[in-house]
Amino acid sequence: MEHIVTVQDAVTAFGDFMEPTDAELDAIEQEMPAILAAVDLLDAQIVTLDRVPSELDAQRIRRARRRLLAARRELVNRTAAASLPGGAA
Repeated sequence: MEHIVTVQDAVTAFGDFMEPTDAELDAIEQEMPAILAAVDLLDAQIVTLDRVPSELDAQRIRRARRRLLAARRELVNRTAAASLPGGAA
């Protein structure tokens, strides 16, 4: 009988430097509203995959799409204001 050897040491040998940096975590935190809005849009679209979308479903998708666009606009405006000297956008 052969023994199965664990490969955890080989898989996690490089784990310490593979963690996200503080700057990457901050970037993710800033993008979180857009990420959550995209998840809401996907949820609204997934609901309609196995049926004909009702008017309520269409409204939910439109509302989620508008929220996603607004979150992306805010993110772009925030990053543009931060990158311009003097904070002018």
